[in-house]
Amino acid sequence: MTETYADLIAAEDVLLFVNAAVTSTGQREFRSQAYQQRLSLDFLHEYVRVNYRTVYAASLALDINDHNAARVVEQLLRTAGEASGEQRRTEGRLIAARLARLPPQRVYRLFRALRAAKVGNRRTRAILRDWLAARPDLGHDAVKYRAGLKTAARHFHLPLTTATGTGTAPPAAGELGDFLFKPGVRPRYEHPLLDAYRRAHYEQGAVYELPFTVAEGFAAKHGLAREAFVERIAPRMTRLERLRTQREAGADGAGAAVRTDLSVMPLTRLALYALSLTTEERVRRRAELTGALRSAARRAAGPYAGTWGRVAAVLDDSYSASGSGVKRRRPLAVALGGHFLLEALAAPGAYGAWWTSGRTDPLLVRPYGPTPLGMRVIDALEYAPERLVVVSDGWDNAPPGLAGEVLRVWRTRLDRERRTSVVHLNPVYDADGFDVRRLAASVPTAGIRDAEDLPALVEIAQFAEGRTGLAELQAYLDRRIESFLRTYERGGTT
Repeated sequence: MTETYADLIAAEDVLLFVNAAVTSTGQREFRSQAYQQRLSLDFLHEYVRVNYRTVYAASLALDINDHNAARVVEQLLRTAGEASGEQRRTEGRLIAARLARLPPQRVYRLFRALRAAKVGNRRTRAILRDWLAARPDLGHDAVKYRAGLKTAARHFHLPLTTATGTGTAPPAAGELGDFLFKPGVRPRYEHPLLDAYRRAHYEQGAVYELPFTVAEGFAAKHGLAREAFVERIAPRMTRLERLRTQREAGADGAGAAVRTDLSVMPLTRLALYALSLTTEERVRRRAELTGALRSAARRAAGPYAGTWGRVAAVLDDSYSASGSGVKRRRPLAVALGGHFLLEALAAPGAYGAWWTSGRTDPLLVRPYGPTPLGMRVIDALEYAPERLVVVSDGWDNAPPGLAGEVLRVWRTRLDRERRTSVVHLNPVYDADGFDVRRLAASVPTAGIRDAEDLPALVEIAQFAEGRTGLAELQAYLDRRIESFLRTYERGGTT
């Protein structure tokens, strides 16, 4: 009996960490400051790494956010001496697969952190070397991430005097080293981007051959008009850069040169963009925005589209959904993206949504008012759903605690056969509680950061009910690891 209880406690500890690693980025939230978030995360990373190192490494195969994935990699590499040989081999494969998925700027930042921690062992150098070797074009990295590549090469003693990278036009032998460490030595470079960077110091035309973020600095140096510069550099922008500059092009953000195809944007990013628009703009572009959100939701639903039966959603658009200055409207964006995703997952015509504000037009939601979750849960249960999904920060305050009591009575008195499955997804990490805030002990709760992760998080939420031990959780993690590594090692996207 003691062993079973210990397993349950271990499973709860692991789920605490997973919820934190999914939701928190160490930044200020609506009800907690950045330092509180960082202190709470520091404790959880240390606690889980020391006590459950195998599971700690396995979290790299889950939908944890990039901030925490980079921290897990850093901690594993800094404490390699604590791992057994078998653990190091598994960790190495997981680290390589996760680094391939991280944005390059975050990887370069990670290696700067390793340098500051004076980590330079053979294993770390090999992982960095392999990651760099897989980069499409190190010449591009040398221009766009110059400081990061230079720091990594110097600290980890990487040989940049020979051609590296797997792009179609790698830098010629010695060019990268000269570009990074001896600028001005060569009168020209064979690699087009390296030479464009050299020429951009005195030639305006070369500015438009550079990546957008690098070209912006040169445009300011040459005094180029912003509108003309953005219009001409548009072909070299990424989708996110186009989205960021689209509203600069005109009052309606519809400048042809910087217009991006919203239908290919990720769901949460698209929801954030829609919420950044004024009410008038959303009404004017209703067909475009709604079509794009539904298209993104269908892509996120994948093979699960239409398979969830009758679904009800309770979605939080109270004032706390406004987030913070650094995570503006993030909780509301997750709820909005979740709305369209749940609509796609439900059977045709079998979806109902209840916003805490009582609004019925999802495109016009805004963070305002209290959080009457209990009343909305009652409305949703009257819909007789097979699944009830609540997306909220869990601060039920109108009246306080009603949602938890409603769900407790529903589960213990009215639905003992569990005809309706209930899941609470929380986009906000509670630093004081070392977890996401829960509605009721009987309701499985999981953290969520991106709406597109909703199907996988509903699956992992089953372990949060307190009836599943570490063995079942470890079996689930093993399946996720196998799938994660198989996809990576076959050369696909993870």
